[in-house]
Formats: sequence, structure tokens, C-alpha cells
Amino acid sequence: MNIQNPGAERDYIPIADHGLIGNLRTAALVSLDGSIESYCVPNFDSPSIFARILDKNKGGHFSITPTVPFSTKHNYLPSSNVLQTKFLNEKGVVSVTDFLPRPENGKSTHPLLFWLIRRVEVVRGTVPLRVECAPAFNYARDPHATQIVPDDTIPLQFSKQNKVVFTSRPAASPYLAKGASPPNTSHSPLTLDLRFLPESLLENVPVPEVSLETLNLSAKGHLGLAAQTELTLVEGQRVTFVLRIAPEHKGNSGSGIDEEQAELLGLDYQIELMAGAHKMRSKDDPVMTSELLDHLFVSTNNYWNSWIRKSTYQGSWKEAVNRSALALKLLIYEPTGAIVASPTFSLPEYIGGTRNWASWIRDSSFTLYALIRLGFTQEANGMSLLCMLSSAPYMDFIFERLKDKNPDGSLQIMYTIHGGKDLEEIELLHLDGHKGSKPVRIGNGAADHVQLDIYGELMDCIYLGQKCRLYVIYDLYFPTYNQYFVVVVANCKKPDLEVRGKERHFTVCILTATWKSLRLADKRSLPCPRRLEWLAARDDLYEEIMHKAWNKDLQVFGQSYEETDVLDSSVLIMPLVFFMTPSDTRFVSTLKQILKTPERGGLTSNNLVYRYDVNKSDDGVGGEEGTFCLCTLWCVEALTRAGEYERPLLQRAVAMFEDFLLYLNHVGLCTEEISESGDALGNAVQGFTHVTLISAAYNLSRTLANQRSV
Repeated sequence: MNIQNPGAERDYIPIADHGLIGNLRTAALVSLDGSIESYCVPNFDSPSIFARILDKNKGGHFSITPTVPFSTKHNYLPSSNVLQTKFLNEKGVVSVTDFLPRPENGKSTHPLLFWLIRRVEVVRGTVPLRVECAPAFNYARDPHATQIVPDDTIPLQFSKQNKVVFTSRPAASPYLAKGASPPNTSHSPLTLDLRFLPESLLENVPVPEVSLETLNLSAKGHLGLAAQTELTLVEGQRVTFVLRIAPEHKGNSGSGIDEEQAELLGLDYQIELMAGAHKMRSKDDPVMTSELLDHLFVSTNNYWNSWIRKSTYQGSWKEAVNRSALALKLLIYEPTGAIVASPTFSLPEYIGGTRNWASWIRDSSFTLYALIRLGFTQEANGMSLLCMLSSAPYMDFIFERLKDKNPDGSLQIMYTIHGGKDLEEIELLHLDGHKGSKPVRIGNGAADHVQLDIYGELMDCIYLGQKCRLYVIYDLYFPTYNQYFVVVVANCKKPDLEVRGKERHFTVCILTATWKSLRLADKRSLPCPRRLEWLAARDDLYEEIMHKAWNKDLQVFGQSYEETDVLDSSVLIMPLVFFMTPSDTRFVSTLKQILKTPERGGLTSNNLVYRYDVNKSDDGVGGEEGTFCLCTLWCVEALTRAGEYERPLLQRAVAMFEDFLLYLNHVGLCTEEISESGDALGNAVQGFTHVTLISAAYNLSRTLANQRSV
């Protein structure tokens, strides 16, 4: 049992000990001990208000924790992204249910409520609790003002209840550039309010009393007062805390009549008066009643339930696959269909090291492939790079990216979730970093790197989209094709900047850059006016790769033309992108070398795979790193395909995949990397890892089924 002692100084919680909740606009990371550790509002790319996972003292947090020793349990509700934390000891059990509201059908006439809802309920005995809400605006750079004021958003029977209002003051930030004036701040003030609704769920059990007060955490580096309350709840008592972006306007506070007065007048308080009060308020600022909170909980849970029920996957490892699909759904930014690589940033790839860049992989073709395999064809239709239905808003996203190309005609390898190009990399030197892993960074300086494989991915998106029966394609295909041809053919023999400060002819970047346009044209009967030029370029590149990337002495494909003695597990995708068959002797030789331990010249340790040996390949970052979950799953896929011809490799694929599943956290989520000791490293939750888990499970399950039927 994981026994927590609240009297001790709270240290960092391991990266794996977190669950994720979201609303398709943003997401929040919830620790095993009941703390919101990472949360950006209102969008994924907004500045954080909670970042305790990056600085335990001043990063900001919203914690609900017993004041007596306890053990914890963490779980998602079945087929849902609603998260439940249970605190247990001999004298009582309390449940904390966390979610960000979603309308049940996804198309409600009411606006999406940007509320973080935390429902606290004692299910047995008595439990003393401490609640702290300590926002740290703009990555803990902006001070804020804190006020306790009367709450005008609750029913009148709680008319003496207060709420806490936090208002950021970016113009007063001590981290403003010297001489900068307030208009030069990059964001506007943000106002949040913290409200609560106490309830009794059993007869003869009183409504709990809650009193919020301020808390000074300046000694820990906070730039404004926090809010706190201590309360002791008994079985049948429930308190729901709601943190939201405060509406700019103030609604009518209600009917003006309390429940006792309504009874004297012969009126039904709930049905007549409160219903009228709801109608008098703005839709984004409703009266916070028990009925509303129950409705938000039920509709949110039903939304996730109904979404995952659309999956048609019936293969092995279904529980892991469904959880990966639900995690992937949390990472989609609904307004544009953009997919974020991870909702967190700057978590270390090696504790105490410097490898803290956010790994923003944007391989939408793999994501689309995974969704199609699970039967989410409608979902695939809505993704930003994939939707070609004229009525969908996502179509504009890809067209705008194609229109807004760089001066040389190229595309960026990544964009903001809104389609912007500005991903300036900034170091937040005032934050300590997770377990002292500094520096903390936001943005990504690799956005302008040249990586030719993105054009192949774009074409593959269109190709896979056709499998979803998308009809409007020519207007998207032809300008993409022309632009793709000019840029790729003009640059295919130039070095890529796959890693920072190091131009090389990277094998994988080159091999994915020409095949997919020809494949799309052939499979979908589309025009290919430069077919002969494409074929010549493809054949020329193929021969070049086979000669310049192949190391005759080691019998492996190297990382690049310049360093064929350096193994790179990214070459494992060769059969996945149809560069060569998985039974090719050169590929199988490379695969078997990668399967060896690092001490024997390979990249595999404890059935987990490194990207490359950082001691042999200078990638411009420095420091150590763990094994890559993505590369491990690529290896599973490669073993699966090669195992159709060599059965022992298929058995190794099963063993490696089963071992990998052991490293999922307690709620089935993946991080970016895994350390030699089995600890989770890097950003959490890593979307591309979940995408590749789905793909690996699907293909391995299908191959095993085919083997049994033979």
C-alpha cells in the first residue's frame, strides 16, 4: 500500500503517478495524492496556472488531501476520462472525482463551461481534509490579487457563502524585461474564482460547513495569496469545488426569494423559482446548483462512454487499446482538430539532466491510421490535416497552412494548435524543474528545422483519409502534390536538421519523402503529371540509401550517411512505410542488431529500446536519456511483420509488447520514456506513444490470429 504522511514536507510526485482529465480544449494532470499538478487555461497552449510538477514550491497547485496518514487509489470511471481518487485509512474513506465538463452529445446549445470540478464525498467514516488552491499565473511569473467576496452564483439558501477571486497582474511581473511597459506584456490579466457547494446526501446528516480563507505562501516563492480551508466530513456529506475563469459580466444572483419564503407563498422553490433564476443568467454563468453539477457529471461521463463505444476493435489487449484511444482523444484540440504531442512540457528525459524539450511530434498519418483501425472513421474525418468534408471547419486548417507556406515554399514541421508559426523557445529559469532537472522550457526551437518526411506524412493523411470515404480531395491533393514535388525533389539530397545543430542525411527522413505521393496517386487514381520524375527520384534515392546508409561491416542501416556506425531505432519504420519488405535480409540484420543490449552494440535493454546511443551520437542536447516508448513499440511492429516469415521474431514481439504494458502507469497511461530502473520519464501523457500502442496491438493481434488460422 502507498502510505502517505501529510505531516511531512511534500516532495515531487513521480511522473507516472498521475492521471489526466480534459475537455478537448485543455487538460489537467492530477497526482495520486489529489493535487492538480499541471493545468493551462483556457487552451493547451495557454500559460499555466498550476505547474507544481515543475516546481514543488512555487509552480502552483490545487490540492485536496487528508490531514491524517492515508493510502491512495486512482482510477478512471469505466470507459471514461472522469478520474477518481480515493483516500483510505482505518477511520474513513473519501472519494475525490475530477473532471472538466463536456456536453453529452458534443453539440450542446450551451457554451462549454471552462470549469475544473472537484467533487469530494465521504463514503465511509470520518475524514479530516485540507484544501489548498494556489494558482501561479503565467508559469509562476505573474503576481496576482486575491479577494474573498460573497458568491452570487449559488442558490439563496447558501446566501452567506463566499468565494475566492484570483486576478493576475501581468504588468507587475518581476520577470518583465527591464524597461518593458505594461502594454508590452504578451497576455491580458486573467481572473479565476473558486466556489464550492456543500451537500448532505443522507437524512439526519447536516450540510457540511466550509469557510475559505487566504494563505500566504510567499516564503515558498508564490507571488500572491492562496486560498485554503480545513474541514472534517462524515459519511453522506459532499462538497464540490469549482475553479473557473470568471465571466466578465455579473449575472442576476437569483430569484430574490429563499426556500422558506417560497414555501409560504406556495411556490416550488426548485422547479419554479430556481428554473426562472437560471433563465435570467448568462448561459456561461449559470446558478451553481446540485442539479447542475449532477447534470455536468452525468453528461461528461456519458460523453466519454458513448465515444469509446464507437470503437470496433475486438482484438487482444482491448483494455489497453481503449484506454490509449481515450487518452488520445484528450489530446485533440477540438476547434481546429490539431493534435498536441503532450499536455505537459519540459519534463525530463533523465532526472537531473538537461533533456527537457517538449517532443512535439506531428505525425498525423499514424494517428489517423490508429483511429481508422479502431473504427473511428468519423473521428478521423474531423482531424485538422485529414478532414476534407467541405462543411467541416477543419478543412480550412490545412488549406491555410498550404497557403501560408514559408518563402522557399516549404512547410514547418509543427504549428501551434491555432495554426500559428511562432513557437519561440523560452527558458523559464525561475522554475526549479522536476526534481531539479533544469532548465524548464516552453515553445520549441526545432519548429524551423528541415525534415522532409512531413510531406510524406501529409500525403499519407490524404491517402488514409480516402479510407474514411472522404469525397472532396482534388482541391486538397493537387496544390499539396505540386508543392510537395518542388520542395522534396529540390531538397531530397540535402541534409536534414533532425537534431539540433547537426545537419545530416538522416536515413528515415529521406526514405519517407518520396514513396507516399506515388502510392496515393496509384491507389486512388489521381493525376501524377510528373510521374517519371517522381519515379526517377524515388529509384535514385532508393539506390543511394542502400549504398550510403548501409554499413557493410556491421551489416546494419546507420543513422545517417555520415554516421553509418551509429544505430538509430527510427529505421525500424522501414517496413511500416513500405520502403522495404520486413523479410529483407538487410532489414532483419539491422533489427537483430538493435535487439542486442547496448553493451553488445545494440539498443535494447530489458525489452525496451533506446532511440540511439547518446554517447555515440551528438544530438546537440547533451545529457543522458531513457528508453523511448515510441521506439519500443516500433520494434514490436517490426518484429510482428518480420515474424510472419520468421516465427521466433513473432514470439519476441509478443514478449516485448507484454513487457511494455507493465510500464503503463496505474491508470493505463504512457509517458515519453522509461528509465533503466523502470521509472517514467519525459512528458506525460505522450500522445504518439498511445497512437503507436494502438497500431502495435492491432497488427500483432491480427498477425497472431492469422497464424492460428493457418
